[in-house]
Amino acid sequence: MSVPPSEAPARPIGVIRVLTSEDPVAVATHGTAIEERYGLPTVSRCIPDQPYGIHDDESEARAEPKIVALARELADAGAQALIISCAADPALQETRRAVGVPVIGAGSAAAAVALGLGRGVGVLGIRDEAPPAVRALLGDRFTASVRPHGVHRTTDLLAPEGPAAVLEAAAGLVASGADTLLLACTGLNTIGVRPLLERRLGVPVVDPVLAAGLLASYAYGA
Repeated sequence: MSVPPSEAPARPIGVIRVLTSEDPVAVATHGTAIEERYGLPTVSRCIPDQPYGIHDDESEARAEPKIVALARELADAGAQALIISCAADPALQETRRAVGVPVIGAGSAAAAVALGLGRGVGVLGIRDEAPPAVRALLGDRFTASVRPHGVHRTTDLLAPEGPAAVLEAAAGLVASGADTLLLACTGLNTIGVRPLLERRLGVPVVDPVLAAGLLASYAYGA
C-alpha cells in the first residue's frame, strides 16, 4: 500500500555546521532558525575538530574535506538539499560534485539576496576581507568590508561586548554609503544581532542563514 503524501516521512534539509560543538541545541541553532522562518524540516550536524570554526585560510583548508564527507553522509541519509552554514562557502563546488542533491552556500545565498535589496552592499564579517564568493557576486555593488573590533573568529562574537562591536562596525558601513548590510559570518545569526542592526541603522540586513534557508525553500519538494 502506498503511503499518502501527508504521511510520507519528510526528507529534511541538511545543515552543515563548521563550528564543532557537543551541545545538540547549539548545533541545531541555524536549522532551528530555518524551521521557524520557512517551515522546513532540517537536520543539523557539525564537522569534527573545529572548535573555533573557520576564521582563516588554514582553518578553512582543514574544514573542506570534512564538509564533503559530512555532506555525503547527510545525502546518503536522505537529505533533500544541503546548506553549508558558513559565509565563506567552504568546499561548495567540491561538495556539489560529491553529492546528487542541491548544495547551498550561505555566503553566496546572502549575496544573491542582498543584490535584490540594495544598490550598495556593506559586508560585515570576521575577516578583514569579504569572502571571495560574496565579493565576486556583489561586483560593483560592493561598498566595503569591515571586521568588528576585537573579533577574529566566530566564538569572539559570543563575548559580552560582541553585539556592541558589531553595531559600531555596521554603523561605519552605513555612514560610508552602504544602503544594505550583508552579515558575512553565520555566527552573527547565532547571536541574533540582525533585528538590532535594522532597528538602529534603518537599512535591510541580510542574514546568511536565513538567505540560505530561502533558497533551500525553492529546492525543497522539487
